[in-house]
Amino acid sequence: MQLMQHCRKAPALLMLVGLVLACIKPALAGNQRYEPLAASVQAALQAAVSDRASPDPEFPSIMEKIDWLTEMSRRLEKRMPDRSARIEFLKTVYYEAKRAGLDPQLVLGLIQVESGFKKYAVSQAGARGYMQVMPFWIKLIGQKDNNLFHLRINLRYGCTILRHYLDIEKGDLYRALGRYNGSLGQADYPNQVRTAWEKQWSWLQQPTLLGQR
Repeated sequence: MQLMQHCRKAPALLMLVGLVLACIKPALAGNQRYEPLAASVQAALQAAVSDRASPDPEFPSIMEKIDWLTEMSRRLEKRMPDRSARIEFLKTVYYEAKRAGLDPQLVLGLIQVESGFKKYAVSQAGARGYMQVMPFWIKLIGQKDNNLFHLRINLRYGCTILRHYLDIEKGDLYRALGRYNGSLGQADYPNQVRTAWEKQWSWLQQPTLLGQR
Protein backbone atom coordinates (compact mmCIF):
# COMPACT_ATOMS: atom_id res chain seq x y z
CA MET A 1 0.00 0.00 0.00
CA GLN A 2 2.77 2.42 0.96
CA LEU A 3 4.63 1.53 -2.24
CA MET A 4 1.56 2.41 -4.33
CA GLN A 5 1.20 5.76 -2.55
CA HIS A 6 4.89 6.47 -3.15
CA CYS A 7 4.48 5.72 -6.86
CA ARG A 8 1.53 8.08 -7.10
CA LYS A 9 3.58 10.86 -5.50
CA ALA A 10 6.65 10.26 -7.67
CA PRO A 11 5.51 12.23 -10.76
CA ALA A 12 4.61 15.24 -8.61
CA LEU A 13 7.95 14.99 -6.81
CA LEU A 14 9.85 14.84 -10.09
CA MET A 15 7.93 17.84 -11.38
CA LEU A 16 8.82 19.79 -8.23
CA VAL A 17 12.49 18.90 -8.60
CA GLY A 18 12.37 19.98 -12.24
CA LEU A 19 10.91 23.35 -11.31
CA VAL A 20 13.60 23.91 -8.68
CA LEU A 21 16.34 23.02 -11.15
CA ALA A 22 14.82 25.36 -13.72
CA CYS A 23 14.93 28.21 -11.23
CA ILE A 24 18.64 27.73 -10.56
CA LYS A 25 19.62 27.09 -14.16
CA PRO A 26 22.91 28.90 -14.88
CA ALA A 27 22.82 31.97 -17.08
CA LEU A 28 23.82 31.76 -20.72
CA ALA A 29 27.57 31.44 -20.42
CA GLY A 30 29.42 34.69 -20.36
CA ASN A 31 33.01 33.54 -20.61
CA GLN A 32 35.52 36.22 -21.52
CA ARG A 33 38.92 34.59 -22.01
CA TYR A 34 41.98 35.76 -20.14
CA GLU A 35 44.48 37.41 -22.46
CA PRO A 36 47.69 39.20 -21.38
CA LEU A 37 47.33 42.95 -21.84
CA ALA A 38 49.93 45.46 -22.89
CA ALA A 39 50.86 47.75 -19.99
CA SER A 40 49.29 50.77 -21.69
CA VAL A 41 46.04 48.92 -22.33
CA GLN A 42 45.92 47.59 -18.78
CA ALA A 43 46.49 51.10 -17.39
CA ALA A 44 43.72 52.51 -19.59
CA LEU A 45 41.27 49.82 -18.51
CA GLN A 46 42.19 50.31 -14.85
CA ALA A 47 41.45 54.01 -15.21
CA ALA A 48 38.18 53.23 -16.96
CA VAL A 49 36.82 51.06 -14.14
CA SER A 50 38.21 53.08 -11.23
CA ASP A 51 36.35 56.35 -11.84
CA ARG A 52 33.58 56.46 -9.25
CA ALA A 53 31.50 59.25 -10.71
CA SER A 54 27.82 59.11 -9.79
CA PRO A 55 25.75 57.40 -12.51
CA ASP A 56 23.56 60.40 -13.29
CA PRO A 57 23.03 60.10 -17.05
CA GLU A 58 22.92 63.15 -19.27
CA PHE A 59 20.29 63.01 -22.00
CA PRO A 60 19.99 65.39 -24.96
CA SER A 61 16.92 66.90 -23.27
CA ILE A 62 14.76 66.41 -20.19
CA MET A 63 11.89 65.22 -22.39
CA GLU A 64 14.03 62.57 -24.02
CA LYS A 65 15.13 61.41 -20.59
CA ILE A 66 11.51 61.09 -19.48
CA ASP A 67 10.48 59.38 -22.72
CA TRP A 68 13.38 56.90 -22.69
CA LEU A 69 13.05 55.93 -19.04
CA THR A 70 9.27 55.61 -19.33
CA GLU A 71 9.41 53.39 -22.41
CA MET A 72 12.31 51.20 -21.26
CA SER A 73 10.72 50.87 -17.83
CA ARG A 74 7.51 49.64 -19.45
CA ARG A 75 9.40 47.01 -21.45
CA LEU A 76 11.34 45.85 -18.40
CA GLU A 77 8.45 45.79 -15.95
CA LYS A 78 7.75 42.05 -16.09
CA ARG A 79 11.41 41.22 -15.51
CA MET A 80 11.91 43.83 -12.76
CA PRO A 81 8.60 44.47 -10.96
CA ASP A 82 10.07 46.96 -8.45
CA ARG A 83 9.82 50.38 -10.12
CA SER A 84 12.51 52.17 -8.13
CA ALA A 85 15.00 49.35 -8.72
CA ARG A 86 14.05 49.31 -12.40
CA ILE A 87 14.62 53.04 -12.85
CA GLU A 88 17.95 52.88 -11.01
CA PHE A 89 19.00 49.98 -13.23
CA LEU A 90 18.05 51.82 -16.43
CA LYS A 91 19.78 55.04 -15.40
CA THR A 92 22.93 53.07 -14.64
CA VAL A 93 22.78 51.20 -17.95
CA TYR A 94 22.41 54.48 -19.84
CA TYR A 95 25.22 56.17 -17.93
CA GLU A 96 27.73 53.32 -18.20
CA ALA A 97 26.91 52.56 -21.84
CA LYS A 98 27.30 56.18 -22.93
CA ARG A 99 30.45 56.53 -20.83
CA ALA A 100 31.98 53.62 -22.75
CA GLY A 101 30.75 54.88 -26.13
CA LEU A 102 28.11 52.15 -26.47
CA ASP A 103 24.44 52.18 -27.43
CA PRO A 104 22.38 51.64 -24.22
CA GLN A 105 19.95 49.51 -26.21
CA LEU A 106 22.80 47.22 -27.29
CA VAL A 107 23.79 46.82 -23.65
CA LEU A 108 20.19 45.96 -22.72
CA GLY A 109 20.13 43.33 -25.46
CA LEU A 110 23.41 41.86 -24.24
CA ILE A 111 22.14 41.71 -20.64
CA GLN A 112 18.96 39.99 -21.79
CA VAL A 113 20.95 37.26 -23.53
CA GLU A 114 23.70 36.95 -20.93
CA SER A 115 21.75 36.90 -17.67
CA GLY A 116 18.06 37.46 -18.37
CA PHE A 117 18.32 40.57 -16.17
CA LYS A 118 19.17 38.48 -13.09
CA LYS A 119 21.43 40.42 -10.75
CA TYR A 120 22.95 37.35 -9.11
CA ALA A 121 23.24 35.15 -12.20
CA VAL A 122 26.32 32.92 -12.32
CA SER A 123 27.31 31.01 -15.45
CA GLN A 124 28.86 27.54 -15.50
CA ALA A 125 32.17 29.24 -16.27
CA GLY A 126 31.84 31.45 -13.17
CA ALA A 127 30.85 34.73 -14.86
CA ARG A 128 28.78 36.96 -12.59
CA GLY A 129 25.96 39.42 -12.57
CA TYR A 130 23.90 41.22 -15.17
CA MET A 131 26.69 41.40 -17.77
CA GLN A 132 28.30 38.08 -16.80
CA VAL A 133 31.78 39.39 -16.03
CA MET A 134 34.53 36.86 -15.38
CA PRO A 135 36.22 37.32 -11.96
CA PHE A 136 39.75 37.37 -13.42
CA TRP A 137 39.04 40.94 -14.59
CA ILE A 138 39.10 42.16 -10.98
CA LYS A 139 42.70 41.07 -10.55
CA LEU A 140 43.60 42.28 -14.02
CA ILE A 141 42.16 45.81 -14.00
CA GLY A 142 40.22 46.36 -10.78
CA GLN A 143 40.53 46.27 -7.01
CA LYS A 144 40.22 43.16 -4.88
CA ASP A 145 37.16 44.50 -3.02
CA ASN A 146 35.18 45.02 -6.26
CA ASN A 147 31.90 43.11 -6.04
CA LEU A 148 30.72 41.95 -9.47
CA PHE A 149 27.16 41.58 -8.15
CA HIS A 150 27.02 45.31 -7.38
CA LEU A 151 24.91 47.02 -10.05
CA ARG A 152 27.25 49.86 -11.02
CA ILE A 153 30.44 47.82 -10.69
CA ASN A 154 29.06 45.03 -12.87
CA LEU A 155 27.88 47.42 -15.57
CA ARG A 156 31.10 49.45 -15.38
CA TYR A 157 33.21 46.34 -15.96
CA GLY A 158 30.90 44.89 -18.61
CA CYS A 159 30.71 48.06 -20.70
CA THR A 160 34.46 48.68 -20.35
CA ILE A 161 35.25 45.12 -21.46
CA LEU A 162 32.90 45.29 -24.46
CA ARG A 163 34.44 48.63 -25.47
CA HIS A 164 37.90 47.03 -25.16
CA TYR A 165 36.87 44.18 -27.46
CA LEU A 166 35.35 46.61 -29.95
CA ASP A 167 38.63 48.53 -30.04
CA ILE A 168 40.59 45.30 -30.57
CA GLU A 169 38.27 44.33 -33.42
CA LYS A 170 38.32 47.85 -34.93
CA GLY A 171 34.60 48.35 -34.46
CA ASP A 172 33.50 44.90 -35.69
CA LEU A 173 30.55 44.25 -33.36
CA TYR A 174 30.11 40.63 -34.48
CA ARG A 175 33.66 39.72 -33.47
CA ALA A 176 33.59 41.89 -30.33
CA LEU A 177 30.47 40.11 -29.09
CA GLY A 178 32.09 36.77 -29.85
CA ARG A 179 35.06 37.74 -27.70
CA TYR A 180 32.78 38.96 -24.94
CA ASN A 181 31.01 35.62 -24.77
CA GLY A 182 34.08 33.48 -25.40
CA SER A 183 32.59 32.22 -28.66
CA LEU A 184 34.61 34.12 -31.25
CA GLY A 185 33.83 32.91 -34.78
CA GLN A 186 30.45 31.41 -33.87
CA ALA A 187 27.34 33.20 -35.09
CA ASP A 188 24.80 32.09 -32.50
CA TYR A 189 25.62 34.47 -29.67
CA PRO A 190 26.16 37.68 -31.69
CA ASN A 191 22.94 36.97 -33.57
CA GLN A 192 21.01 36.50 -30.31
CA VAL A 193 22.29 39.80 -28.94
CA ARG A 194 21.52 41.65 -32.17
CA THR A 195 18.01 40.17 -32.28
CA ALA A 196 17.32 41.17 -28.67
CA TRP A 197 18.75 44.63 -29.33
CA GLU A 198 16.70 45.25 -32.47
CA LYS A 199 13.42 43.53 -31.54
CA GLN A 200 13.17 44.14 -27.81
CA TRP A 201 15.14 47.30 -27.06
CA SER A 202 15.34 49.44 -30.19
CA TRP A 203 14.55 53.10 -29.53
CA LEU A 204 13.22 55.58 -32.06
CA GLN A 205 12.43 58.96 -30.55
CA GLN A 206 8.83 59.93 -31.23
CA PRO A 207 7.44 63.52 -31.39
CA THR A 208 5.45 64.45 -28.28
CA LEU A 209 2.13 66.27 -28.11
CA LEU A 210 4.05 69.34 -26.98
CA GLY A 211 5.53 69.72 -30.45
CA GLN A 212 8.67 68.69 -32.28
CA ARG A 213 12.05 68.74 -30.59
